Amino acid sequence: MIPSYYPNNTRFLIAVDCIILGFRNKELHLLLTRRPVEPMKHEWSLMGGFMEENESLNMAAEKILYRYTGQKDIYMEQVGAYGAVDRDTGGRVISVAFYALVPMEQFDTSLAREYDARWMNINELPHLVFDHNQMVQDALTLLRYKVSTEPVIFNFFEERFTLPALQDLYEAIFQMPMDKRNFRKKLTTMNLLDRLEDKDKKSSKRGAYFYLFNPDKYSEFIRTGKRFSL
Repeated sequence: MIPSYYPNNTRFLIAVDCIILGFRNKELHLLLTRRPVEPMKHEWSLMGGFMEENESLNMAAEKILYRYTGQKDIYMEQVGAYGAVDRDTGGRVISVAFYALVPMEQFDTSLAREYDARWMNINELPHLVFDHNQMVQDALTLLRYKVSTEPVIFNFFEERFTLPALQDLYEAIFQMPMDKRNFRKKLTTMNLLDRLEDKDKKSSKRGAYFYLFNPDKYSEFIRTGKRFSL
């Protein structure tokens, strides 16, 4: 236990809330749960919990992500801290929000039943507890910036993906259509993907080739002073 040198200062709780995002059927989805405790019990909420004394913020976020998804090594990033005095009607709580990108194919549906968790279309979200709706909006703003400047978007896929699926994901994140020719031209120019020999023929008879993101090519791309931009 860390000794306390500030006995005269007020203490309060620190929570971690996770904006867990996945991609399915050309739409971005958010994992929500019914809040299990008062205040606002049974209302829709982000996945969250309190930080323990022996945890860092990242450790607390990783704990929550594993608890609700059953997955480790998930891409996550801190969105911000929320500390309005009256933000939590249960007491003085400061919350630090993280967003995480989850391949939905790996999601453990048994955990969804255990925690009454559901994936919801990002455009059809209900009213969430406290300031959770604001956290989601802030996370989407940060995500849009990141996917424009870094290859974080590939974390939505288990491994391989098709170019139509990748474009669908970009369009879902930015909520706007993208020109197919320009989109593929930018990808080709950066030369960061490896095309596989097999195709996905679920969406059409002709099928679309599967691709993999190549981290070695990306490292070389950055080393030469180039910038990722889509």
